[in-house]
Amino acid sequence: MHTVYTTDPVAAAEFIRNGGVVAFPTETVYGLGANVLDSAAVAKIFKAKLRPADNPLIIHIADRDQIHQIAREVTGTARLLMDSLFPGPLTVIVSKSKAVPDIATGGLDTVGVRMPRLDIARRFLESCGVPVAAPSANLSGRPSPTTWQAVAEDLDGRIDCILQGGATEFGVESTVVDCSGSEPVILRAGSISIEQLRGIVPNIRTSAGGDETKRSPGTRHRHYKPAAKVVIIPHPDGVERSAGSAYIGIAGSTSPFDYQLVCTDADQYARSFYEFLRECDRRLIGTIYCQEVDETGIGAALMDRMRRAAE
Repeated sequence: MHTVYTTDPVAAAEFIRNGGVVAFPTETVYGLGANVLDSAAVAKIFKAKLRPADNPLIIHIADRDQIHQIAREVTGTARLLMDSLFPGPLTVIVSKSKAVPDIATGGLDTVGVRMPRLDIARRFLESCGVPVAAPSANLSGRPSPTTWQAVAEDLDGRIDCILQGGATEFGVESTVVDCSGSEPVILRAGSISIEQLRGIVPNIRTSAGGDETKRSPGTRHRHYKPAAKVVIIPHPDGVERSAGSAYIGIAGSTSPFDYQLVCTDADQYARSFYEFLRECDRRLIGTIYCQEVDETGIGAALMDRMRRAAE
């Protein structure tokens, strides 16, 4: 397959309308999209990514009215969160309509819905004219892509089109909140912090794990892992460094790592994390040391991805 590269969201959307798959930028990470109402098109996402069939996809919409095409019921809590945080890096889980094929939801009776706020993503989705199912635009299990070049590393020749935008704003995926039941539950930490959510819905709780998280992508299978071994450390000083090692964190290091990135704060750390992992693979780094951060704000999502990369 020949992959087309373009900076024109309208041209990229034409591939979606013709049953193809397109990688496109959002404010979180790059997504790999297809018309969610076309099960054959959705199947191409799973084939391109080598994605397990039981891993549900998030549906991206350009307009709130589109939610009625994909949701059977929208709870009051879901509406409150959408009123407050759409468009933005939040995914709400709602009961799915019969129009959504089972392949898009891993056979679940619920579906995740998100409305990106990045301008090029919104123009792309508006031009598609349909809700777009989109996981991250990488080979399954690899670190998520935050640049179009990272998408190309994994998917060139496997998908129809890459919509070229800039590096992503947040660098970690959307926060996922299950609003399909009687109480809202955070299933995946992400770009919207727990503190922000509790300012809107005080009774929201975090998931206890297990079967509860199956409604969210990115929580069951191997995710976010580079080829290198990832080790989480409290501070870089005193690490018994081996040849071919790298370090990323907020504290400066006196150790002579082969490659390192010292970030100014947790926001920059999160924004840089996936691309740092990928660059370590390009440099054939064997061990990556990642400094832990406080699990407040974006730190909760960053530590979640760090732990998954280290598994």
